[in-house]
Amino acid sequence: MRYVDLSHVVEHRMVTYPGLPGPEIGPHLTFEASHGQYAAGTEFAIGRIDMVANTGTYLDTPAHRYRNGHDLAGLPLERCVDLPAVVVDGTGAIGEPALSGLEVAGCAVLLRTGWDRHWLTERYGDVDHPHLTEAGARTLVDRGATLVGIDSVNIDDTSAGQRPAHSLLLAAGIPVVEHLTGLDRLPATGARFTAVPPAVRGLATFPVRAFAGLPDD
Repeated sequence: MRYVDLSHVVEHRMVTYPGLPGPEIGPHLTFEASHGQYAAGTEFAIGRIDMVANTGTYLDTPAHRYRNGHDLAGLPLERCVDLPAVVVDGTGAIGEPALSGLEVAGCAVLLRTGWDRHWLTERYGDVDHPHLTEAGARTLVDRGATLVGIDSVNIDDTSAGQRPAHSLLLAAGIPVVEHLTGLDRLPATGARFTAVPPAVRGLATFPVRAFAGLPDD
């Protein structure tokens, strides 16, 4: 098995979503400052990061949208580990026609739009970004998708305040992974997808190291 990294690197003060602050990354304990705590020749560094949960490539649980939804600590690993991946190509509003005929039950459905080419540019956050429509989200719920991801700034149309894709998917317990990258390296089927956040009680969203496993040719 060979592995393909599908996550953006988290960097100091980078912008993931317009209007949200970038992470502040720095030292909590430097090598030099640790010298007084350990034997001669032994040193350690401890880093610190201050960030909003929606940073980099991240996973949303139902608590992101619903007050009674489960949080990261309640996320079943079966929902985000070693899932068969179905990669769907689309641009603009991705609806039911793009999903027609696909077997998605038990799968991670990954929407490949190519929008990740705009990452870290002002264009990335534009409201004309690719997204999943309400009808498309309902189709994935009805057909039993296990997880849905996209390589765009948001899985929903952000030109208005409604968020039907988030609402439908998270109501069904289907986690959403946003800001993926590198989906162009995956086949339409045959990959295995994983995106695991830490089990943090009281948080609904957190960055993940998303990756896909492919049979080693």
